[in-house]
Amino acid sequence: MLDKQPSLTCFFPCYNDAYTIGSLVAAADTVAAEYTSDYEIIVIDDGSTDSSREMLTELQHKYSKLRLILHEKNKGYGGVLQSGFRGATKDLIFYTDGDGQYDVFELRKLLRVMQEGVDVVNGYKLERSDPLHRIVIGKVYLNLMRLLFFFKVRDVDCDFRLMRREIFDHISLHHTSGVICIELVKKMELGGYHFVDFPVHHFHRTHGKSQFFNFRRLFRTGINILRLWVEIMGKPFVSRLFSSKRNQAVMDS
Repeated sequence: MLDKQPSLTCFFPCYNDAYTIGSLVAAADTVAAEYTSDYEIIVIDDGSTDSSREMLTELQHKYSKLRLILHEKNKGYGGVLQSGFRGATKDLIFYTDGDGQYDVFELRKLLRVMQEGVDVVNGYKLERSDPLHRIVIGKVYLNLMRLLFFFKVRDVDCDFRLMRREIFDHISLHHTSGVICIELVKKMELGGYHFVDFPVHHFHRTHGKSQFFNFRRLFRTGINILRLWVEIMGKPFVSRLFSSKRNQAVMDS
C-alpha cells in the first residue's frame, strides 16, 4: 500500500432497500475500520417509500461514521451516484448498490489491489446470479456496449468499484439514469486512468425487484445510450472526419 494510508468513503444508493441496507452499513463499518480510522459511510436515499429512512435514522445512533443524504424526490440511479461522488470527502471512494447483490466484505480484496499507480479497481461478476432472461439481456447489453464504446474494462455493468476521489476533480457526470455507469467508466478510460479488473461474487436478490429490467425502462435506456454515444464517441469521430477531409483538401490544393 501507499506510505500514508488513504482515507476511505463507502457509499450506497438506497431506494426501498430497508431489508438490506443495514447489513451493508454494518459490513462497510467493519471493513473500513480494519483499513483506516479516517473513513465515512454515506447512504443516499432516493425518495424511498418503504421504511428505509426510519432504518437509516436508527443506524446513525449505532454507527457514528454514517452520514445520510436524502433526496425528497426520486432523482434516478445516476442522480444518486452524482450525489455520492459530490458528497465523498476521503481519498478513496467505494460504492455498490443497496440491494445486497454484492458482498461488501469483498472490499477487503479491492483495497489490497489499490496500490500506487492504480486509479480504479473495477469489479467483474464471476457469475451472474439472476433469472435467465436477465442474464441473457445482461450479456447482450455488455457486448453491445463494448462494441459501441470500445471498452477495455471487463464488466462496465458491475457496480462494485473502488476509485481515487481526485478523479472527480477532472471528470464530470451528467446522466441521471443507469447510463451513468457507461459515462463514468468511459470518461475514466478516456482520462487515462489505470484500471485493474478484479473478480467478485454476485448474489441472488432476496428482496425487492430491479428498477432497470422492464421494457419501458429499457427503451428509455436505449435513447440515453444513443445520446451518450453521440456526446462521447460521435462528436469526436465527426470532428476527426472533417479535420481529415480539410487536411486532404489542403494537400490536394
